[in-house]
Amino acid sequence: MATVAAIGPRLGVAATCEALGVPRASYYRHRRPRAEPAERRPPPRLLSEEERQEVLDTLNESRFADLAPAQVYAQLLDEQRYLCSVRTMYRILAANGAVQERRNQLRHPTYAKPELLATRPNQLWSWDITKLKGPRKWTYFSLYVILDVFSRYVVGWMVAHRETATLAKRLIAETCKRQGISPGELTLHADRGASMTSKTVALLLSDLGVTKTHSRPHVSDDNPFSEAHFKTVKYRPEFPERFGSIEDARGISADLFRWYNHEHHHVGLGLLTPHDVHYGLAEAKIAERARVLAVAYAAHPERFPRGLPTPPELPKEVWINKPVASPLRDAAAH
Repeated sequence: MATVAAIGPRLGVAATCEALGVPRASYYRHRRPRAEPAERRPPPRLLSEEERQEVLDTLNESRFADLAPAQVYAQLLDEQRYLCSVRTMYRILAANGAVQERRNQLRHPTYAKPELLATRPNQLWSWDITKLKGPRKWTYFSLYVILDVFSRYVVGWMVAHRETATLAKRLIAETCKRQGISPGELTLHADRGASMTSKTVALLLSDLGVTKTHSRPHVSDDNPFSEAHFKTVKYRPEFPERFGSIEDARGISADLFRWYNHEHHHVGLGLLTPHDVHYGLAEAKIAERARVLAVAYAAHPERFPRGLPTPPELPKEVWINKPVASPLRDAAAH
């Protein structure tokens, strides 16, 4: 349109518009000065600010706090009062974020999604408690397990008759001492069970300089590593339907955790064992596997159509709820 305006007066508006494929009406409309938009008058039925506030105050009265706007409307009419229509009441409530219950009541807090990162052992632990069936119906033992998220190594466990914060405190303290945890080094993640959120455990972690985090309520995948570990152990053939005694439960658990830590080649660890990763043996194991694969390739290269095979690598980082990349998050980070 700017081109037509520039050369139109010299070559003729009609010829220029025809050459450029621009309708003449569009050209003249573009040349016409734009009128300032007229000030819009408020609708005559619109309530004033004072009237709207009166409606909101009335709806928030204690006697109307539990009533729907239609009920309030009817009761006001019986009192020979008319403020506005039921639909207008809903509009005023919506504008003030009060469409839901208006009474003063306890609101559930908004829980942040835990986003936790581990890049080495003894940086992030996950712990949980599961029930083991006892010798008779309605009898159970409590299995406490603390798992290192990066290495999947079971750093501490205990079988007890019951679940208590005192026992959890003792297990955490002994495990931190055995692993040589320094203040400010470790984050301990758990769900929101009674022992996990107890004041006893919270005070201990504060004394040890350990950061505590919790899963969101009713969210099953905020503590995935402990849940996956329990499933792996409980699906073992030697895991019984019921344990004959607490000594039986402790003996079988010891064998299971010995197998899990030292013999179980974890898919999430590049088929290394948790013990190899936790105690710094992973690099040597991967190098030895690469040497074995190189020998096999040199002997029969035709069996490897994709070239020299390499062993699976160990992940460099492990997340609980890895953040999803987004333009807003990236902009905030920079």
